[in-house]
Parts: sequence; structure tokens; C-alpha cells
Amino acid sequence: MKIEIVEKGGYKASQRLKKVLTDKINKLERYFGEDVNAKVVCSKEDKREKLEITLKNKGMLYRSEVASGNIYDNIDLVLPKLEKQIIRVVEKKKSKAKSDRKSVRTMEVPFEFLTEEPETLPEVFKKKTFDLDPMSIDEARYAIERVGHDFYIFLNAKTGRVNVMYKRHDNKLGLIDVKF
Repeated sequence: MKIEIVEKGGYKASQRLKKVLTDKINKLERYFGEDVNAKVVCSKEDKREKLEITLKNKGMLYRSEVASGNIYDNIDLVLPKLEKQIIRVVEKKKSKAKSDRKSVRTMEVPFEFLTEEPETLPEVFKKKTFDLDPMSIDEARYAIERVGHDFYIFLNAKTGRVNVMYKRHDNKLGLIDVKF
């Protein structure tokens, strides 16, 4: 497993923290094998320390983040969330294999962190269709405020690509530039 540790917001990760993160994240390797990339972001916002872990494996993305007063506590909170996501995907593959009635070999999943049943995802309740109007990023900033939603999808007039403007937890705006 390849692990990249990134420090943001003036946070400096100690060697001890890096070793603990590496040791604990490497335990998740049993689900994937060695072909996994992990990106760990350690940051500090006000008095809270934030830990974000993103795993990439064969086109699948697993991500979780936790913020609290202690980065070491965050490790023990974020790993079960990731493991739960991984197990959900494994269970979905098992279910599909059973429904196809094919003999597909599925991997056995040890439950080190998980103590509850995997949750089911909600159904799509409503579907909307709309035309994307070309606009600037500044126009999209005003539009997200007008509509009162947490996100706004638009066609970037400058790049010609689909963008998503969204409100972050810290009430700042984020921008997703969609590539396809």
C-alpha cells in the first residue's frame, strides 16, 4: 500500500503520528492486496484537529473524515468508517453474485472494527432535469445564494466544462471541475 501523508493548515505531523497512521492504515490492505493508494490529510481548524483518509483501489474510492480535539482519537474514529464502506461494497458484490447464480469467488471479510450490520443506501426520491447555462464562477457564486441549496451545477463559460459549486462545512464555497 502506498500512503501519502499531507499536512495542511499549519499542522505538523510528528514521526510517531506518521508511524501510527501507517501501521493502522496498512491493516486495511487485507481487503485489497498491495494495489491501494491512501492519501491522509492532517489539518488544524481553530482548536480542532481534522483527519481525512482517502483510499483508491481499482476505480473504487473510499473516503472518510473526522475532526476533534485529538488527532489520535480521530484515527480510531475514521478507520471504522472506512472499513464499513469497504464491507458494504464487498457485501454488495456478494449479493450480486448470488442473484446472478454464478459461482463467483468472493473474499471473506474479517470484522476487526465493525460491530454493526452494514447500512442500506437510500433510494432516489426525486429526479430533475435541467439545461446547463454557461456562466462565470462569480455568477455561480451569486446563483448558489439565490437558490438556497448546498450546491449549484453550471456550465463554466470560460472552460466549457461542467462545474459544481458547493457550500463547505466551514461556510466557504468549493468548486468541482468535472472531467469526463
